[in-house]
Amino acid sequence: MGPQEAAQSGPAALSPAALGQLKQRAAECVELSAGRLSALSREIWSRPELAYEEHQAHGAMTRFFSCAELPGAAWAVQPHYKLDTAFRAEWGPAAPAPRPLHLGFLCEYDALPGIGHACGHNLIAEAGAAAALGVKGALESLPPPPPAAVKITVLGTPAEEGGGGKIDLIEAGAFDDLDVVFMAHPAQDDAAYLPDVAEHDVTVKYYGKASHAAAYPWEGINALDAAVLAYNNLSVLRQQMKPTWRVHGIIKNGGVKPNIVPSYTELEFYLRAPSLKDLAVLTEKAENCFKAAAVATECNVEIKGGRHDYYNVLQNKSLEKTYIENGKELGMEFLADESFLNGPSGSTDFGNVTYVVPGIHPYFYIGSDALNHTEPYTAASGSQEAQFYTLRAAKALAMTALDVIFKPDLLEKVREDFRQMTLKEEGYLNVTQQGKESGTGAACATR
Repeated sequence: MGPQEAAQSGPAALSPAALGQLKQRAAECVELSAGRLSALSREIWSRPELAYEEHQAHGAMTRFFSCAELPGAAWAVQPHYKLDTAFRAEWGPAAPAPRPLHLGFLCEYDALPGIGHACGHNLIAEAGAAAALGVKGALESLPPPPPAAVKITVLGTPAEEGGGGKIDLIEAGAFDDLDVVFMAHPAQDDAAYLPDVAEHDVTVKYYGKASHAAAYPWEGINALDAAVLAYNNLSVLRQQMKPTWRVHGIIKNGGVKPNIVPSYTELEFYLRAPSLKDLAVLTEKAENCFKAAAVATECNVEIKGGRHDYYNVLQNKSLEKTYIENGKELGMEFLADESFLNGPSGSTDFGNVTYVVPGIHPYFYIGSDALNHTEPYTAASGSQEAQFYTLRAAKALAMTALDVIFKPDLLEKVREDFRQMTLKEEGYLNVTQQGKESGTGAACATR
């Protein structure tokens, strides 16, 4: 499935001066709503909610786009769009002919257990909303008739930190009519791309036999021994793992009492690799470690994945180059350390989106050196200082979207990048699908 191209009018080109003025107008529109955007972000930040439970955040986002005080024409808002805490807000021609260029801006708003918005998803929601407002305001400032038919959609995508809300929405058809998608993620630096990797998580359960651990331990089958062996098997495997592979996990259940031979244990592991090809290899090796522990201890083992695999984010170098050019105009200083840019990062369900539609997922500095998924980052994501940097990233996204609209050659390059990258990875999608069918699917986040 690719971006929609059939029966679509190409965007009309603008002169560099006219496009520059339009970008300035987009930035002004973002600033015009800065107060409302900050309040939106703060409301989400102050009431953190976990995956698929983002009811208050969903309400805040849908009220924001339904507000009559927003500049320009009204948004058409669909709350509870395909998922209970997802939404869709649209602006554009009602019945265009031919089909308009359709741009999507994605908002996340789920939090982490115990430490709230330590990944700054309140800022992701704000940046997506702000960028959409900027593009809409710029297009509405043009005299009629518009030089290009354009439709803007804002998608509220829940459950990035666990479950994979974007994957649910892909499967429900929410991305079928989108041509290019945009979002931005807070970090410690500005970067147009970081190598977010493919991820598979797995729950392993061992079933043994309880017995008195002192009186007759020989009558028992120790499920904790299986769990410990499995953990150690994976530790030994690390010697033969590629430097870009990651395996990390916990023992969630290790028994109930020292004088009872544990009859049940449970582990949870995340497996990560830069590509679906490598992930399939790593998954097979890890499962062999789990099975070997069961054989050695005579336990029964159940290996079960989550609902979804997270795919690696496919680069779109044309979008990245354009975003960097616009970001530099706004004063961004982009990361240049190749070792960091080429090293492994976290994982995100936006990776799955890049397999069905061209997109960009840049990272942006928020005024703090705190690391994601820590309490200091929670504080930073709710700070006033983060507002300037978040809106700057939103402006860069909006300016990049305007380039896509009014530079026909850029749109074609974006589509060609998408075609080449998906063709390269296409052969490994079948491997992933087979893994899901055998009960070894996965889900994770930008952890």
